[in-house]
Amino acid sequence: MSKKHLEIDGSQGEGGGQILRTALSLSVLTQTPVRIHRIRAGRAKPGLMRQHLACVRAAAVVAGADVEGAELNSTELRFNPHTIGSGSHHFSIGTAGSCNLVLQTLIPMLLRGAGKSRITVEGGTHNPLAPSSCYLERVFLPQLRRIGAKISLKVERVGLAPAGGGLIVLEIEPGPLLPMCIEERGEAQGIFAHSMVAAIAENVALREITAVADHYKLTRKAISHSVIEHLTGPGNVLSVWAQFANVTELITCHGARGSSAESIAARACRELDAWLHSEVVCAEHLADQLMLPLWLSGRGAFQCGGLSAHARTNLDVIALFDGPRLAVQVGVGGGQRISCQPT
Repeated sequence: MSKKHLEIDGSQGEGGGQILRTALSLSVLTQTPVRIHRIRAGRAKPGLMRQHLACVRAAAVVAGADVEGAELNSTELRFNPHTIGSGSHHFSIGTAGSCNLVLQTLIPMLLRGAGKSRITVEGGTHNPLAPSSCYLERVFLPQLRRIGAKISLKVERVGLAPAGGGLIVLEIEPGPLLPMCIEERGEAQGIFAHSMVAAIAENVALREITAVADHYKLTRKAISHSVIEHLTGPGNVLSVWAQFANVTELITCHGARGSSAESIAARACRELDAWLHSEVVCAEHLADQLMLPLWLSGRGAFQCGGLSAHARTNLDVIALFDGPRLAVQVGVGGGQRISCQPT
């Protein structure tokens, strides 16, 4: 007898694509069929976009899943997984849609996969509406390694919006995970900046990192830039990050027509300063992304600030599935502490 589908409202809470991605990950991890309806119903363009379809199709390949509704603009999806596979797979989004969101959908399930996996994704590596590959490399993946995950990521080709054309390779090996423990930042290890430009003047990147260096009194060793030669379309991305022993926060700012290099740098510094001057350990986006790894680990906790609507929606979706329970408690400085206890 086939299992009954778990019903998930894709418009609940924040109502975005994270509901879909978390549901896919947990559907595979718990081998629970799901029916997701009203997908992105409140968005200007409801339903599945190409980026979301790439997540569905990638998860279906890994899970050997039966899928209904995996079509552009579809607002309902039935997903029935049969396994947690492994191996080498290549996925292409076909646009500048985020490679990193596809990888974040797959990573939790591959940490429980049948063996080693090598995943290649083509699309955007730096998208204004998603975490960048720099963010994954410097902020998210180090936290997975801290709990024992064997995982590596290599950007073979950068893909900036709107051109795309990026290529990322992820290698991952399943194994037992340690309890998560991120209760304080730890010792400060430095502030750094990197700017990338494609099809615009290199001077833009130099002005951005110089402005960041002036703001934080950085040495030349802490700043760098690169010119992306293979992209024909214009693009500019500035990354500024503060590294501590236990956690890193990285701010990504995309250049825009009419905005000077100095204004882009000033915005990145303001956003990073807001975190540096607070008592928050895990910043808003990292807190959201750590919920599934915490669930996978089954034990531990992390400190964060106030939870966004995005994060609360993520918690609500996780609570629909069998497994460890995540709890929200009062944390340091009036923030939140997200903890997990095995069932």
